Amino acid sequence: MADFTKNKSMEFPRIVDIGHDAIDNVFDICQTLQFGKNGLIVTGADTYKAAGKRVEDLVSERRNIVTTLTGNATYENLAKVEEAAKEHKASFILAVGGGSKIDVSKMAASNLNIPFISIPTSVAHDGIASDRASIKSEKESNSVGAVSPIAIIADTKVINDAPYRYLAAGCADVISNLTALRDWELANKIKNEEISSSAVLIARYAAEEIINNCKIIKPGQEESVWFLLKPIVASGVSMLMAGSSRPTSGSEHMFSHALDTIRPDTALHGEQCGVGSIMMMKLQGGDWKRTREALKSIGAPTTAKELGFTDEEIIEALVKARGMRVERYTVLGKKGLSEKAAARLAKATGVIG
Repeated sequence: MADFTKNKSMEFPRIVDIGHDAIDNVFDICQTLQFGKNGLIVTGADTYKAAGKRVEDLVSERRNIVTTLTGNATYENLAKVEEAAKEHKASFILAVGGGSKIDVSKMAASNLNIPFISIPTSVAHDGIASDRASIKSEKESNSVGAVSPIAIIADTKVINDAPYRYLAAGCADVISNLTALRDWELANKIKNEEISSSAVLIARYAAEEIINNCKIIKPGQEESVWFLLKPIVASGVSMLMAGSSRPTSGSEHMFSHALDTIRPDTALHGEQCGVGSIMMMKLQGGDWKRTREALKSIGAPTTAKELGFTDEEIIEALVKARGMRVERYTVLGKKGLSEKAAARLAKATGVIG
């Protein structure tokens, strides 16, 4: 028998605190994690009012805390956060906000080799627990490896107060795991790409949990937030197990990235992935109607019009999708879709008229 030399390192959050007024535990969690004296809060103008000020007041009692306000997850804002952390000699970061604040924080934490806590004020995608960050350049959004949060504090009251659209988008992002997993399994079969059965199991559980219970997910109900946070966190954890975004990102994400190049900031990432998963599920020969009905029930977009794109832009994105991540094998194959095939697929699934 040959020597067995395989090795894999996985880093998971040490603490996950989910619940009503969970933010009140932030100081105790910083103590438990034995954080240093100087810390940086990364937040935005609106999220500072929603939760950042509360976090600042709680932690600044015994620690030297500075707060920096930032916007989208761009390389410019990443540099701003890193500079603020260096100037303050911060030994930890508290990311208070939506996906962009958390993405910038996890990238800065990775570059500076310091820990960060993920404190979401909304959950528009599954990045609150993962070590992947989406950073925007002038032309596109880049998914890059960063660092996973050392802790997650998800206050259901705060998240419930955010617009329901963000929660629905987070659900759509996790539901799209099902097409990502089919793509990964296809790559394993065709390209002999290594696959993690544990990551597959967790990512599939997260998607199925939301689909099977989609009718109980309603606006303005904190119980819905409580229920959803567990599969959303689990989806992020599946990426940590895989060591990549493979269990949660496939052809549907490539479609979303293509939309971003056509008309950025038109729809939320999760919303775009949800619509993409309807079409890719049909292309994969799966039950695309089940995906569409679950998204409809939750209140997530299922058509070009609901996303805010024209029919022509959807077709263009489908054609461009293959080129978004050329190294990742999916149902789109080597050449992708022709304009005619893309139009046929979008019409067949009702995404365009």
